[in-house]
Amino acid sequence: MATALAGGGLTRSASGMSWRTTSADDKLNRPAKEDEEELRWALIERLPTIDRLKNGLIEQLTKEGKLVHIPVDVTKLGPKDKKRLMESVLKVAEEDNEKFLRRLRERIDRNTYSLIADDIKPWMIWGYYVSPMMYGQNAIAINEFLDDRWSTPIRSSQLTVGKTLLKERGLFVDEYWYWICIGALLGFSLLFNVLFIVALTFLKPFGNSKPVVTEEDSENHTKKSNSEENVGDNAVNKKIGLVLPFQPLSLAFDHVNYYVDMPAEMKSQENRLQLLRDVSGAFRPGVLTALMGVSGAGKTTLMDVLAGRKTGGYIDGSIRISGYPKNQATFARISGYCEQNDIHSPYVTIYESLLYSAWLRLASDVKKETRKMFVEEVMELIELKSLRYALVGLPGVNGLTTEQRKRLTIAVELVANPSIIFMDEPTSGLDARAAAIVMRTVRNTVDTGRTVVCTIHQPSIDIFEAFDELLLMKRGGQVIYAGTLGHRSQKLVEYFEAIPGVSKIKEGYNPATWVLEVSSNAVEAQLGIDFAQVYANSDLYRRNEELIRQLSTPQPGSMDLYFPTKYSQSFMTQCKACFWKQHWSYWRNSHYNAIRFFMTIVIGILFGVIFWGKGDKIQKQQDLINLLGATYSAVLFLGATNTSAVQSVVAIERTVFYRERAAGMYSELPYAFAQVAIETIYVAIQTLVYSLLLYSMIGFQWNVDKFFYFYYFIFMCFTYFSMYGMMVVALTPGHQIAAIVMSFFLSFWNLFSGFLIPRPLIPIWWRWYYWASPVAWTIYGIFTSQVGDKKTLLEIPGAAPKSVDEFLKEFLGFDYDFLVYVVLAHVGWVLLFFLVFAYGIKFLNFQRR
Repeated sequence: MATALAGGGLTRSASGMSWRTTSADDKLNRPAKEDEEELRWALIERLPTIDRLKNGLIEQLTKEGKLVHIPVDVTKLGPKDKKRLMESVLKVAEEDNEKFLRRLRERIDRNTYSLIADDIKPWMIWGYYVSPMMYGQNAIAINEFLDDRWSTPIRSSQLTVGKTLLKERGLFVDEYWYWICIGALLGFSLLFNVLFIVALTFLKPFGNSKPVVTEEDSENHTKKSNSEENVGDNAVNKKIGLVLPFQPLSLAFDHVNYYVDMPAEMKSQENRLQLLRDVSGAFRPGVLTALMGVSGAGKTTLMDVLAGRKTGGYIDGSIRISGYPKNQATFARISGYCEQNDIHSPYVTIYESLLYSAWLRLASDVKKETRKMFVEEVMELIELKSLRYALVGLPGVNGLTTEQRKRLTIAVELVANPSIIFMDEPTSGLDARAAAIVMRTVRNTVDTGRTVVCTIHQPSIDIFEAFDELLLMKRGGQVIYAGTLGHRSQKLVEYFEAIPGVSKIKEGYNPATWVLEVSSNAVEAQLGIDFAQVYANSDLYRRNEELIRQLSTPQPGSMDLYFPTKYSQSFMTQCKACFWKQHWSYWRNSHYNAIRFFMTIVIGILFGVIFWGKGDKIQKQQDLINLLGATYSAVLFLGATNTSAVQSVVAIERTVFYRERAAGMYSELPYAFAQVAIETIYVAIQTLVYSLLLYSMIGFQWNVDKFFYFYYFIFMCFTYFSMYGMMVVALTPGHQIAAIVMSFFLSFWNLFSGFLIPRPLIPIWWRWYYWASPVAWTIYGIFTSQVGDKKTLLEIPGAAPKSVDEFLKEFLGFDYDFLVYVVLAHVGWVLLFFLVFAYGIKFLNFQRR
């Protein structure tokens, strides 16, 4: 006679579906009886649908007293068996629901971690309710688990399956909380937007954008400088010449042309666009020459071509230095280039900036005392002595004014003791007073006997009169005048007034403005002439060609420029100087350091309080998972913060690096070594503070080797996180794009860290990315080094107790014997990110000219 249905059998036969989720460990541990039942169900499920609905398995006792399962036709059962059948169906459904819920909970507890509200200390519960993510998580969970498909009641409780799951995870179980959470999320959005508007309205930017010195101090210093200038510039020049003499050099160029590739959409017309056309001229020592022209005339392009600063395009023509063909490798050693943007490291002083430039650019045989003396004389010449201890700062935020930055840019190039100096619009963006101060320093520089060339754009009368010669260009890259200006620009005015149809200059009118107006394309079209052709047929052009021929011929007894090494200083000296500057840059970057150590202490204390004493309380499986969650949080939160914070610092310094590398100050590797070394030192201090807080508050075993392991893995983790941030900046054009790329890969590191999904449960075709996630190696190292050698038994819900090391190996894939390889892997990750960072710095240049 039938006595009862096999567990879940009838229910499955009636529905045609199975509730079972059979894992590998379930198959190994279940008895043979269940295997036999599964085989019988497999046979039933192969029947046609109409027959399958009629059949089920029923338990029966044989004559030998053995309990077996036999298939029966449920439509042919008697009244008593049908009654037992319905009771059994209800019982089996309840047991299956409870069994399913228990297994689901065990899976969640084994493979995930969250600190539920019940585990939070009462005096910290406020943090739970002010978290927007809490309301978002609860809204999503309530929306799912209060659905009808989770509404099956549980026999041992009045709650449904969905509510039981929500309660087990410490989430809200009432439906009205869904709308409360939605309202809270909308409230947070409104609050944050209001705070954003209030901050923009009332808060001022950080830093002080006021000038470094007061107006009174500046005026007194200007008077003093003027009096010194009136006494005689020759005395100053003679003084500098005695300390560090230089070789005056001329620069002659003949029929220089410059082309760039046409954009792809315009290549059907021609392949190249010509920006300079047969440009010829000569720059001589002690002569201040102005390159002037309307926008698009090519004056900055010509300066970049002559200075060797172009990173693309095609150049032809003759460029000679005192009669010898120009060699860019040696030319960078005897020339200086003052960029228009005034790029400097923001957290060093003016004196340190000049000392750093002189250290790396002066000859290696110059003694330290002589170098410092020369820097002092340059500061006096450029009128920077009163600002020697002022921080450079960020443009428009704090530090020096625009005029002071211009003078610093000139001084930084002048301390290299160059023979030829190029200046790109030194008075751009300055008022009349500031422009006069800058031009006075430029004039002082020229009077030392150096060759100085400046691009200018519509200067005032006073600034224009400070120049000795002018090379005037028109749109299209052609020269229309090259010669001396004369007193009050008399020679320039005479030349253009001699051209038929050109209007006379008015009394008191600015000659620079007048010559740009009368030589414009509109005037050319009106008069029907080409000023470039007029110049090419003039006596002035022939005199210039003769001067170019003279300067293109080496003087008797002279020698071509030669330097035995590419850089002035050795590799070790470059490393030392770069590290010296990076040290001061980091030491004075108070915002970066304050945020770094504030976040370290706050996060360390917060995690320490949340996970207080969990390191020595490993009795249940959930205790171990809680500790794994603490490890995961401790690594990822602060590591990701380091990656994000370092990017802005590296991005600013990379811009300075482009200028210094173009000036031939050092090679790429010393810069990379210095940047990485100083960051690593600060990371080591940060890690020590963080490790002491976490290790003591979480309650790990105080053991020398265990603490060393903990410090080592945290230190290497923060280091490769910082290296990763630096690497991404080096491989992308700007830190905005770097932030996007950084977050993309950090998401994968987080997903495959082995915490959200343990390695044994990751699909085999994705498991390779677990080993490609550095965070996974760090969690492996920290967790295994602290508890991977424990033999104490661990209580596992629904299974026999296991030792901690066995549980880690079986369910998480952590093997204590593999720890040595984990240690070596961290070294590999740091080296990999450093080498890629160095590669990006060396071979990628996103500053196109």
